[in-house]
Amino acid sequence: MNDDGEGTGHAARAKRADARRNQETLLDAAAAVFVASGVEAPVREIAAKAGVGMGTIYRHFPTRADLVVAVYRRQVEACAEAGPALLESGPTPYAALGRWIDLFVDFLVTKHGLAAVLRSDNTDFEALHAYFLDRLLPVCAQLLDASAEAGEIRSDIEAYELMRGVGNICIGAESDPRYDARRVVGLLIAGLRRSDR
Repeated sequence: MNDDGEGTGHAARAKRADARRNQETLLDAAAAVFVASGVEAPVREIAAKAGVGMGTIYRHFPTRADLVVAVYRRQVEACAEAGPALLESGPTPYAALGRWIDLFVDFLVTKHGLAAVLRSDNTDFEALHAYFLDRLLPVCAQLLDASAEAGEIRSDIEAYELMRGVGNICIGAESDPRYDARRVVGLLIAGLRRSDR
């Protein structure tokens, strides 16, 4: 009797693990399609990229909004988790800050059409901006504080101001092949260095 219970529990865990893997595959495919074609890309394109039927996508994400929110939240989490990891593994806090800002730029520039979707009346998107700030502002602040404490940058830089400035630099970058937002942001980050170094 115990064996049956253990077998049932193992099967349930294996099924949950499979479902998580399937969802991760769908989110990876959706993110790639959104980068290439924008968030309004046909669901069939995402299904083809993931190698699944459209029904599988709708089973996991009943609406396009559910899918967009899930991709967005996953990418915000990846960006948030990268900050402490870069700080721990980077040669200096300033180098970690620069690398994280590069990731942040990549995140912003690859959001084809997301800004328009977020400004829509869909209530599913209302909390995303607050979530974005809640997760990423503390990471940016941690990197700025560590860089300032190491004497690498000025100490009067606010995380919100920096992220807002980077965001403004990235506006329209995805539609202008002559404009390299990462390069311009690099100039901004270089300007954070203390003048006495």
